[in-house]
Amino acid sequence: MNSTTNPAKRVISFHYTLTNSGGEVLDTSRDSAEAFSYLEGLNQIIPGLEKAMALLSVGDKRKIEVAATDAYGEHDEQLLVDVPRTKLPNAEQLQVGDQFQASGPNGEMILFSVIEINGDQIKLDGNHPLAGEDLVFDVEVMAIRNATNEELAHGHAHGAGGHHHH
Repeated sequence: MNSTTNPAKRVISFHYTLTNSGGEVLDTSRDSAEAFSYLEGLNQIIPGLEKAMALLSVGDKRKIEVAATDAYGEHDEQLLVDVPRTKLPNAEQLQVGDQFQASGPNGEMILFSVIEINGDQIKLDGNHPLAGEDLVFDVEVMAIRNATNEELAHGHAHGAGGHHHH
């Protein structure tokens, strides 16, 4: 493959059940008729899972263990911040669990969750909810196919009928 070729060439579709290291089910695609599909090479799934999926074939069933560092990263204490209530939207209605986006230190958008309300001080957590967690994916590869030119141009896999609207 030369350097001008798009590295994403395949669409991989798979069913999964995601559990944490304690065996608690966190998510599954098995309740859906359609398998989860992604365009390989574009970081659309966590790095540790994508690396393992690249080695599988249609029909393979595997339990893939992904360390936190190759999943959603380690828990970053710098993403825990205390903010005066007056600096937040809907300040009077805020509740623990509320989420909103704000700019991070490098201008990137970060999803923050309200984790504690202490009078006029609000503690926010900008870590992904699964940061610091080792994860286990129980996967079954349903299909692997070459990506279409349209998918490559759009940067994502399209649904079973070819194109899905977004």
